[in-house]
Amino acid sequence: MSFLPNRTVDVPSEAERLYSEWLQSINSQLEDPSCDRYELCRRVLTDIHYPALQDIDQSSLTSSTSLLLANLDPHNVTLEPEYYADIDLDQYYKVKPLIWLWEMFDQSPLSENVYLGIRFRRILARNIFRKCGRNFKAFHHVKLSFGYNLEVGDDVIIHRHVLLDDRGGIEIGNRASISDFANIYSHSHDIVDGRKITTPVTVIGERVRVTYHATVMSGVHLAEGTMLGSFGIATRNTDPHSVYAGIPARKIKDKPISDRKDGSD
Repeated sequence: MSFLPNRTVDVPSEAERLYSEWLQSINSQLEDPSCDRYELCRRVLTDIHYPALQDIDQSSLTSSTSLLLANLDPHNVTLEPEYYADIDLDQYYKVKPLIWLWEMFDQSPLSENVYLGIRFRRILARNIFRKCGRNFKAFHHVKLSFGYNLEVGDDVIIHRHVLLDDRGGIEIGNRASISDFANIYSHSHDIVDGRKITTPVTVIGERVRVTYHATVMSGVHLAEGTMLGSFGIATRNTDPHSVYAGIPARKIKDKPISDRKDGSD
């Protein structure tokens, strides 16, 4: 089997300059304690989606266009977690505009630009998550729940269309990787009365790989070096450096000793 590390890809110097200036502007504003995150979100999203309408007289617009512009202001939208009884509103309303900015950026033509998108989401993650380590990478259409209950280590990669339901809390260890269309839950419903909720913390250990379309149920601890196979559903804690697969996921083999020594997965 060939060893194929990722290539380093550069963009033209002028594009890099434009990206750096834009990202630095947003980062600087978020670092300012007086920043109005709701207004920042509204302004950035309007610039991205409807730049010609940023300062237009609202009375000249059709009702549908006014509706579109209003929807870019997080004051005017509700998100599913706001309806949960266990939400901490003080914490959530600090991160809500950044979660909306993240989601609506991913609805824009900019979202598929890997170079720009990863850097933009990294800035937002540092201001949303309880903890965000260095070199965090999130690709497009990652879905957060509360956001503020996420703890992410160094060199973590979250691929496309992943659900991070951090209602009860999710901890993701260093160098963990979560592949496309995976789901990580931290709440569950009573089988008789769906209004009864449990919210245990879900732990994705260091160097864990959750592969394509796999699901980790609430409260599960995937131990260091675990691989959860495609479409697998983890319902119980795992052993370190092991491969799990199936519904429910069961241990099918241990990883080679050589992988454990050099830390590769």
